[in-house]
Amino acid sequence: MDQTAGESRTDQRALVAAGVTVVMWASAFVSIRASADHFGPGALALGRLATASVALGIVLLVKRVPLPPRQAWPGILASGVLWFGLYMVALNWGEQGVDAGTAAMVVNIGPLVIALLSGWLLKEGFPPMLLAGMAVSFAGAAVVGMSTSKGGGSSLTGVLLCLVAALAYGAGVVSQKPALRYANPLQVTTYGCFVGTACTLPFAGQLLRQIPEAPLTATLNMVYLGLFPTALAFTTWTYALSRTTAGKMGATTYAVPAVVVLVAWIVLDEVPGWWTLLGGAICLAGVAVSRRRPRQVPQPAQAGK
Repeated sequence: MDQTAGESRTDQRALVAAGVTVVMWASAFVSIRASADHFGPGALALGRLATASVALGIVLLVKRVPLPPRQAWPGILASGVLWFGLYMVALNWGEQGVDAGTAAMVVNIGPLVIALLSGWLLKEGFPPMLLAGMAVSFAGAAVVGMSTSKGGGSSLTGVLLCLVAALAYGAGVVSQKPALRYANPLQVTTYGCFVGTACTLPFAGQLLRQIPEAPLTATLNMVYLGLFPTALAFTTWTYALSRTTAGKMGATTYAVPAVVVLVAWIVLDEVPGWWTLLGGAICLAGVAVSRRRPRQVPQPAQAGK
């Protein structure tokens, strides 16, 4: 009983951590959209990551956390480049062409990417339901793209960039999971953030030029992105990820688009159109299909058993 109670407490903590992550990440889509007119994609990513790196670095110093073991570095480097670096730049860029809710729906193909990469890299195979879910999700992405393009290329480009962000997100999670076998969540998050910051340093000149010209609200949004959706939410994510599978953690992000649409409606007065909502729903339906397990056919009982 004691062991079961301990496992229950662990599951509850992981669930709470995942809930914090979902809320913080949902708010990030809205904050990015609010800052998109004042900061370039790379500059916003660098400002966000630099803020998070300072906050997480202070925590490391206060807690006297040592360097991660050598075995954890391949996963930390890969997740730092793909998730903290490429994902954030691609998402910032994509949200210059699409609204926050649409971006969240397209990026939420990420759990499907996680399942696909796990099947390839971890030799878990490619179940028929996974392949069917892929087809449904990309059909939904096509509907979103057509509904937002309005005859032009900018919004369609935004959808494609959000797809790139989804691919980077999925690859980053798959890279991050093995690192958690050797390092704790704070180490994996902090050093991954350091790597992402280094990757976005080429945008330092642009950031320095744009900060004086940006309104205070946009700069505060950037700081918020660094402190909460990055420093806090990525740490709670890795905490929960270290206690469950990558696929299950990916599934927790299904709630993000609904939260984003609600917050964007309240804060930005921005709601996706009906066709965009339909396309997003198709994307999420594809993810749900991919997570279904085929029904097991009951085996007849053998005589004498």
